[in-house]
Amino acid sequence: MRISHRTWKRWVLPASAAVMIAIVTAVAAPVYAQSVGEVGALDANPLGIPDVGEILPAAKDAQGVSASLKILVLLTVLSLAPSILIMMTSFTRIMVVLALLRQAIGTQQLPPGQVLTGLSLVMTMLVMAPTWQKIKTQAVDPYLDGKMGQVEAFDQGAAPLRAFMFDQIESAGNQEHIYLFVEYARGTPIPAGQALERSDVNLSELVPAFVLSELKTAFAMGFRIYLPFLVIDMVIASILVSMGMMMLPPVLISLPFKLMLFVLADGWGLVVGSLLNSFG
Repeated sequence: MRISHRTWKRWVLPASAAVMIAIVTAVAAPVYAQSVGEVGALDANPLGIPDVGEILPAAKDAQGVSASLKILVLLTVLSLAPSILIMMTSFTRIMVVLALLRQAIGTQQLPPGQVLTGLSLVMTMLVMAPTWQKIKTQAVDPYLDGKMGQVEAFDQGAAPLRAFMFDQIESAGNQEHIYLFVEYARGTPIPAGQALERSDVNLSELVPAFVLSELKTAFAMGFRIYLPFLVIDMVIASILVSMGMMMLPPVLISLPFKLMLFVLADGWGLVVGSLLNSFG
């Protein structure tokens, strides 16, 4: 039976509205009753944020102050963790080389950036595992056990990182970057015959020198990776020009050949192995 527009507007719509109101009332009534019964709890904690005061001791004695300071230090380290990961570890070199490899192949979106970042993080964990173990043994564990103060723990924890950065700079032969930042920080040039000891270089001078050294090393490795793919592009472009197919983009033809060469040569294994061995 067909319902006319007038009947629909007069009977069906009001009935539907009544049914919806009844359903909403039935669902909301228990919730409202429960909220009324718990009005005291809601007034005490209107935002629903858990009370950590029941877990952590109040900062009224030595134990409470120590716990609060540990939480403050932990939050500070967590906020600085991304900068520490990027500036003071092997992440910069690995990420730059993998990004240059993707551009050399010609696949601008493959592998995705998330995949390259994840692979860089995993490789960074492998490379930095001995250094982080030293930091844990020399600084973190004694500090958490109360055997070491914050200043001493920071110095002991920074020592393995300083050694790692110095080793990478010296293995790459980029000591001039250290002299550059030391001279700028001190405002006076270093005499030609004077050699800097590791203890003479502050952490604020070492970190930017390490970043420049890593960028230089990463771009040098990226140049070597680019060469075989550049040769393939030049050969394909020469063949297309000789055949008179100048309107056809050489990338469309060279990309399958570059992928085939990269797969047959186990390119990912070679690049990742070279990166890991470069930190040896």
